[in-house]
Amino acid sequence: MAPAANGDTVKIHYTGTLDDGYKFDSSYDHLEPLEFTIGRGEMIRGFEQAVVGMEPGETKIVRIASNQAYGRHNPEKVIQVSRSKMPEGLEQEIGMRVQGSMPDGQTVEFTIVSLTESEVTLDGNHALAGKDLTFDIELLEIA
Repeated sequence: MAPAANGDTVKIHYTGTLDDGYKFDSSYDHLEPLEFTIGRGEMIRGFEQAVVGMEPGETKIVRIASNQAYGRHNPEKVIQVSRSKMPEGLEQEIGMRVQGSMPDGQTVEFTIVSLTESEVTLDGNHALAGKDLTFDIELLEIA
């Protein structure tokens, strides 16, 4: 069989870690392997590119720079909001994910990154933005 190529639907197992060894995700923790079509943009760009050329049964470890993953951390996506603007009764704590609306009506998910008595600092970047990612990938099947 030919190696995985653009347009192929593949099934893989993977484990993703950060530079400090923290495991942020693994298909082994789910019931089924991950299935996606290479080139459709269903996965981060660097991940799709890593699978191209692999053959069923092959494994590889690949490090993906942040610009090929979730992008660099954008300081413009970090905002401070008055606590009075937060939903009433919401128990606010650092690390909590909350949704908010932009002036154009777009819904955005934020992470609470700091709290003071009067303000909440919200980060609208993806949790893995600015981080280089390492994936241990096993190609199971090309459909």
